[in-house]
Order: sequence, then structure tokens, then C-alpha cells
Amino acid sequence: MSRLRIFAEEHPDEALLATTDRDAMAAELAKIGVAFEQWQATQPVAPGAAPEQVMAAYRADIDRLVAQRGFRSVDVVSIAPDNPQREAMRAKFLDEHFHKEDEVRFFVAGSGLFTLHVDGRVYEVLCTRGDLIAVPDSTKHWFDMGPEPSFVAIRFFTEPDGWVGHFTGTDIAQRFPRLEPGQGDR
Repeated sequence: MSRLRIFAEEHPDEALLATTDRDAMAAELAKIGVAFEQWQATQPVAPGAAPEQVMAAYRADIDRLVAQRGFRSVDVVSIAPDNPQREAMRAKFLDEHFHKEDEVRFFVAGSGLFTLHVDGRVYEVLCTRGDLIAVPDSTKHWFDMGPEPSFVAIRFFTEPDGWVGHFTGTDIAQRFPRLEPGQGDR
């Protein structure tokens, strides 16, 4: 189940707001320039479907987003709990960083935890199946796919190097909760 929790940056143990209502989540995130919406597949997507089949099921929404935002490439990434590189892949974006272009992800299956650090607040966004999140460029954040990652996501890019993380060197990400097994939509 999707969830938004908002914390003061100095109080990672006390949520100022917690909601699983997707409309309320979208409204709160819009206040900081983050888009959050839900998509429905136009055709069934079987587990293990080829990237072309996954994208075909969401073609209208993909085309709309590409036209609105000028993305130059779209791909599908799939991570399974038995991936031998899962620990390294998880660790790669667990520290606070930002990108030089919007980070836009749509969760076809599974879940991931985006945590945004904006104006003294920390916005923890658990994204699950059907959720699209668009984090504006230069927004400080970190991403946790969990110790047993299981998701299929559609990713949108403008420039080949735009997704490269620029790390802030702070320890804030270590002070906030991680994605644990059983959270989200597996």
C-alpha cells in the first residue's frame, strides 16, 4: 500500500503527517513540486513480461508524459530478490543525492521508498504498483529498494547522464527508516 509520511528533519521518529490516501499524498507532494499519480494498464501484464509488453500496457500514459516533459528515452528496469547484485544496487542510492534532471519512475509491480529532503522536512514516499513519482531536478533525496528488492519500473530520461547521482555528503539518510521486507506491494 502506498504511503506518505512527513517528518521534521531533526525528528525521524515522529511523523508530522502519515497517510495512505493517494489523493492526499498527491496534494501534499504537489506543494513541494513533486508529481504523484496513478496509472492503470490497458492490457494485462504477466510476471516476467518483456519490456515492450510492459510499455505497451501503459503506452497512452507514457506518450502523454513524454510529450509533456520532453523525455528522450524510456526504459523498463526489473529487479528480483535473488539478483546477485542486489546489495550493491541497493547501496548505490541509499545516501542523500540529487540529479540534474527530473527523476521520474512508474511502478509496474513491487515497491520502492523515495525519501525527499526539502526545506527542513523529510517526505518518505512508499511507491507501489500503479504509482508514478516525478522528483524535480536538484531535489535532495535517497532511494531504497529494500534488502529483497522486487519491482518492475518504467524510467524516463532526458539526457543519458541526467540520472547520475550527485551526493551531498550528509548523514541524514542514515537517520531515517529503511524499506523493510513486507512493506509495500510485493
